[in-house]
Amino acid sequence: MTDSASTAASSFGPARILGIETSCDETAAAVVEDGRVILSNEVASQVDLHARFGGVFPEVASRQHIRTIFPICEIALQQAHLELDELDAIAVTRGPGLPGSLVIGINMAKGLALSSGLPLIGIHHLEAHIYSAWLQWRPHNLSAEPAGVTPSEPRFPLIALIVSGGHTELVLMHDHLTYQRLGGTLDDAAGEAFDKVARLLRLSYPGGPAIQAAAARGDPRRFAFPRAWLEDTWNFSFSGLKTAVLREVRRLQETRTELPVADLAASFQAAVVEVLVGKTLQAAQTFNANQVLVAGGVSANQALRETFHAQAGCPVHIPPIALCTDNAAMIASAAYFRFLRGQNDPLTFDALPNWPFHEL
Repeated sequence: MTDSASTAASSFGPARILGIETSCDETAAAVVEDGRVILSNEVASQVDLHARFGGVFPEVASRQHIRTIFPICEIALQQAHLELDELDAIAVTRGPGLPGSLVIGINMAKGLALSSGLPLIGIHHLEAHIYSAWLQWRPHNLSAEPAGVTPSEPRFPLIALIVSGGHTELVLMHDHLTYQRLGGTLDDAAGEAFDKVARLLRLSYPGGPAIQAAAARGDPRRFAFPRAWLEDTWNFSFSGLKTAVLREVRRLQETRTELPVADLAASFQAAVVEVLVGKTLQAAQTFNANQVLVAGGVSANQALRETFHAQAGCPVHIPPIALCTDNAAMIASAAYFRFLRGQNDPLTFDALPNWPFHEL
């Protein structure tokens, strides 16, 4: 934490923020203290509901959020052993995300803020993924984090790679809430590519875990799929890789060859991992970063995690699996640093389903 942030924090003691996340198909609520210590972190997943569709069905997601948002918030407060009037602020994902899903969480947050008089803070979902790197479990929650483990606070300047279902962003940070967007995907995000290739290979939804499981049995060198390096930029592209897999699948089907699913999955995964790791570490070296942060749902991928730790020339922080996927603790963490800056959004603010990261 910067000196100014530390001074502001000490002026009013511990700050406890309730975070709410409903950007897609997870209904989540959490209470975080001082942007770091997780007092509770509750997530109601909809994966099983959407598996039958092979992807997220927006109307189904919205209806399920309505059913679960109130009990999830109630449980988060109970697990934190706090009442609403003992909090310092309410935070909620404002965007990007599915419009119907976002509105459910925002309306819940507005209702709580209105009834309690607490400040209301709208948070960018991708910014929150970055702040998952600041989180740690409270000491007695040993089931979530080993005893005695207290992750050190990330050191600026740092490079953050955000890889999720709909986004791939490479960001340089010199301080809290200060972002220089270096690049991003020009077409498919990494997670999107995983889902699409999983469908090509007739694997289950969600695609990321299914590809990883299949790849564990395969040869990553069997198929020489392309790597889009996009020289002299920090951008990414996975559309060509996805098309290459499609063509290989069709070629094999035309020859009536049984699809070597494991080898296809392993070769595809290796191509994605090589580009993500290579460009991120190159950026860290170019900008003299003290640390690399990797966040978002795709950061749960074991091959990606192992390759980063094996190749990095500087410390790499990748959150525990529970904090890689969508959760509300990261929303509350990001909100803490905005709370220190005095952010208090009006009750009239709207959802921003297509909120660009560069507008932060």
